[in-house]
Amino acid sequence: MNIDGEVTTGLGKAAFFLSQEFYTNEFKKNLGFIPFPGTLNVVVDDKYLDEINDIKDNCQNLIKPDEGFGAVKYIEAVLNDKVKGAIVFPAKTTHEENYLEFITESKLRDELKLNDGDIVTLEF
Repeated sequence: MNIDGEVTTGLGKAAFFLSQEFYTNEFKKNLGFIPFPGTLNVVVDDKYLDEINDIKDNCQNLIKPDEGFGAVKYIEAVLNDKVKGAIVFPAKTTHEENYLEFITESKLRDELKLNDGDIVTLEF
């Protein structure tokens, strides 16, 4: 599945969560990388929500958290046909359904010179 979306600024909370050892250890074990402490937030058109929710509901990749933290589902994905990473679906989130959070080992805004409003493609 390919989805185009618009890069947007997030809430800045992912850095804290992605720096927790139990999350980083699981991502390293299952995806082969320790994620940069932050996500690339991509807003997608509502027309994709049924498919995204179906993928999220049927996703078997789950990180069970330490006490006080939420579980995270994830699926491997590729950004703009070149950056391997994953889309994460945190159990505890304040984002709308049409926000996708992409993780990888580098800071994509710097690496790819991305700004709010830029259009990217996610394949998963």
